[in-house]
Amino acid sequence: MITITFPDGKTKQYEAGVTALDIAKSISEGLARNVLSAKVTPLSFGKGAGGEVWDAIRPIKEDAKILFLTWKDEEGKSTMWHSSAHLFAEALEFFYPGVKFGIGPPVENGFYYDVDLGEKTISSEDFKKIEDKMLELARQKNPYVRKEISKKDAIDFFQKKGDEYKLELLNELQDGQITFYEQGNFTDLCRGPHIPNTGFIKSVKLMNIAGAYWRGDESKKQLTRIYGVTFPSQKELEEHIAMLEEAKKRDHRKLGKELKIFTFNDDVGPGLPLWLPNGATMIEQLETLAKTAEEKAGYKRVRTPHLAKENMYKTSGHLPYYAESMFPPMDMDGEKYYLKAMNCPHHHKIFEALTPSYRDLPLRLAEYGTCYRYEQSGELFGLMRVRSLQMNDAHIYCTKEQFADEFRAVNDMYLKYFKIFGIEKYVMRFSTHSPDKLGKKYVDEPTLWLETEDMVRKVLIESKIPYKEVADEGAFYGPKIDVQVWSAIGREFTLATNQVDFAVPKRFGLTYISNQNKSETPICIHRAPLGTHERFIGFLTEHYAGNFPVWLAAEQVTILPISDKFNDYAKNILTLLKKYYIRASFDDRSEKIGKKIRDAEMMKVPYMLIIGEKEVAVNAVSVRKHGEGDIGSVNAEEFAKKIKQEVDSVMQFDF
Repeated sequence: MITITFPDGKTKQYEAGVTALDIAKSISEGLARNVLSAKVTPLSFGKGAGGEVWDAIRPIKEDAKILFLTWKDEEGKSTMWHSSAHLFAEALEFFYPGVKFGIGPPVENGFYYDVDLGEKTISSEDFKKIEDKMLELARQKNPYVRKEISKKDAIDFFQKKGDEYKLELLNELQDGQITFYEQGNFTDLCRGPHIPNTGFIKSVKLMNIAGAYWRGDESKKQLTRIYGVTFPSQKELEEHIAMLEEAKKRDHRKLGKELKIFTFNDDVGPGLPLWLPNGATMIEQLETLAKTAEEKAGYKRVRTPHLAKENMYKTSGHLPYYAESMFPPMDMDGEKYYLKAMNCPHHHKIFEALTPSYRDLPLRLAEYGTCYRYEQSGELFGLMRVRSLQMNDAHIYCTKEQFADEFRAVNDMYLKYFKIFGIEKYVMRFSTHSPDKLGKKYVDEPTLWLETEDMVRKVLIESKIPYKEVADEGAFYGPKIDVQVWSAIGREFTLATNQVDFAVPKRFGLTYISNQNKSETPICIHRAPLGTHERFIGFLTEHYAGNFPVWLAAEQVTILPISDKFNDYAKNILTLLKKYYIRASFDDRSEKIGKKIRDAEMMKVPYMLIIGEKEVAVNAVSVRKHGEGDIGSVNAEEFAKKIKQEVDSVMQFDF
């Protein structure tokens, strides 16, 4: 018998070889119908070990912890989409005998498979027949069968198929670590995991076709990459398609161009955004908000240079851990200098210069620092993945006793920002280490890892903040929180990070004088509630669909006189608005009022003030609100006071 431990800590005895699906059935048939896979942590892995996602029908042969994964879980979706890639391959093989397969992983919204069709071609017109075949195969409820196989037998199998892509992958694997998966008439080299059977797949949509070099190497053959997505119901697929259509309208790259927020230029370089006046204005508003919040929270502002010597990044440990994400060094005066990829080493040097005592802690150093990261060309994506980024960064140096209050305060700041920006759905992704990667991926301090992770976990639980714990995704110097948020249309974004550093301050020799007159090393909390300007404005553009709230909008009010004879009055209104620090413009074009209104609506200006003879007569303005239409006539100064109050309510938010 083996002991299975459930997430609530309860245990139950089962025969060795029981599967997650068997265990789910022992609880309820309803649960079993929804289990796609399971996170299994054999107790032999040791305390603090992260679980692995297993097939729901894979035998469990020793004491273990178990977490059932369904469609509601990220890993559950990933399992289904991985299995869908195999189902797609089976359908494709039916129509294209002899097709060769590269890799077919799950991705953020579905799956893809890279395939070599030889002399044959495929187009979107072929999608319908492949989708129908996938659904036909799905209804057969064929199980996904995992088989451990020798390397020799695996090579023999793919040599007979003439599949050089799988053979290349096999050559990199060790004997004893090779698994095949079979479902229906399809067999693939795969680590898994997979859903119990094809019947869980109820709806299918192939999305698009692209070219992809084998293994991303331009010197190798270009394969055909086909993207698809599946769902456990037709309704969910239809909702997904509707969301994608809405997302196209909200694409920050499209709106960023239309609203004149940012641009890119080949002469400047890829991934290096140029902020246009509208974008720069939005940045200033976000910085004002952040600086106001941080001043109230006791942060001290600092500034650091854009580059530093190689030795500092070696001390911090970013070299060699982070070298691939940094721009190549520059040789100057016999020294190597790197563009700054992160602010923390510079802030450590500022802490060192301040020589604080325990009375100065916690010390909170904040900076909107510009960093440079070498993202691969194929990974650049609008403002979401760039090479130059302005980060809402800060580092909090504190004692162990102060840690819980400081970490909690950072999380509270996130929650207040969520309220301002109308972010209703969020989760803190709590990333821990992997014990078997100490000294490689993570600093070799096993006791400190467990102690620090427990400290973070305790704060999250006590704060009742929704969080999800994932293993083997921590920073190299400590556990971290990645803040996952969902936009107004349900798209998920990684907004910001909150990291704990118990290792690097020691590397820099950072100390403070304790109340016992001894030198102690502080804990450092890295936090960036608003992430970077680039990613956050990209997110907000899609979240608001470009309809920014009045406090954030680059242009808050535009004045639209009906004819030229009202221009002098319009200029007076503009002067009045400026007195209240309202960002306003005056459209003095000799155009019809309908045209002026349409143009202002296209630029999504929050308020339009229509001025004609009636308004001039009573010192008023006729107010039109973007997306709503006319909302009535009001005294000009009363309108200005209202807008000022609306802006101040955000900028003076109770942090």
